[in-house]
Amino acid sequence: MSEDTKLQLRRVTVFTDGSAIGNPGPGGYGVVLKYAKHRKELSSGFRLTTNNRMELLGAIVALESLTERCRITLHSDSKYVIDGIRRGWAKKWKAAGWMRNPKEPAINVDLWEKMLALCDKHEVGFRWVKGHSGVVENERCDELAVTAARGVGLLIDHGYEQRS
Repeated sequence: MSEDTKLQLRRVTVFTDGSAIGNPGPGGYGVVLKYAKHRKELSSGFRLTTNNRMELLGAIVALESLTERCRITLHSDSKYVIDGIRRGWAKKWKAAGWMRNPKEPAINVDLWEKMLALCDKHEVGFRWVKGHSGVVENERCDELAVTAARGVGLLIDHGYEQRS
């Protein structure tokens, strides 16, 4: 990609969080997207899932919500999500046929496949933030995720329930 094209990408700031009550248990994700003066919140809850799945799903939903290629700074308090991309774990697992090591399969493959594809679509920088440390947008995402997990009419996390 040329420098001119890079300069034209919209810069979007994203905060995400996930929650599972009981882990596994009811779960949810929360997302805050910011672009210029615009701000959007997204959340949803699931009847049975894990915290790591909701952390990943929050990031995926945020990236999927963007209708054009963007330059994104994605903030998360999940080392699982951040390290999975920044340390190249997900790419290594995929290259090894979704195995973490010769005897141990990777988990959440359905979500990691989506995440890798979205990272190819967008220009994404990942930033870890300490959870529950007063970062306003991260705290808001936590609130959205927990509220969604405690909601009614929770969705089915097919990727988790089919695996269980």
